[in-house]
Amino acid sequence: MHTTTTLLLALTLCWPLGPPVPEITRPWRPPAGPYAPGHRGIDLAAPEGATVRAPADGTVTFAGPVGGRGTLTLTLPRTGTPPLRTTFTPVTPLARAGDRVRAGDPLAHVAPGTHCPRSCLHWGLRRGDRYLDPLTLLRRGPSRLLPVTTAPAAPPAPAVPYAPPAPPAAPWAS
Repeated sequence: MHTTTTLLLALTLCWPLGPPVPEITRPWRPPAGPYAPGHRGIDLAAPEGATVRAPADGTVTFAGPVGGRGTLTLTLPRTGTPPLRTTFTPVTPLARAGDRVRAGDPLAHVAPGTHCPRSCLHWGLRRGDRYLDPLTLLRRGPSRLLPVTTAPAAPPAPAVPYAPPAPPAAPWAS
């Protein structure tokens, strides 16, 4: 089975807001169980009306109200079974269910009615019924420094002009 990170390497990924990279006002906090408290996504500072863009190529599988707030779901193909789904709320959708979009395409505008102290976009990620950290869509894994296996080459010696050796002295010369 492929890991999420392995599958994501083939995707073109970007932030759903910005540039610049938006401020994360509330991080992802996974719930201990399906009905336990937690924060099942991240909140990004965003002014009302900001354009929400597709973080990867995908198909819009839902665009409409959920619990009185505009919501958009983008399903990401070729990310395993079941495929990853990323969600955005509160939004006013620009795209419709069934639309195929490319990374960076406009999906929606941030709408009023957030659960944040100031205007924000809630960005979620799921595989089936399992909630995931949406920042994993942007991370490529840890950087690693590899050991140097050879010493650096020594600088070349200064060039000395070539002079052929002197011929041996003739025995008759004195």
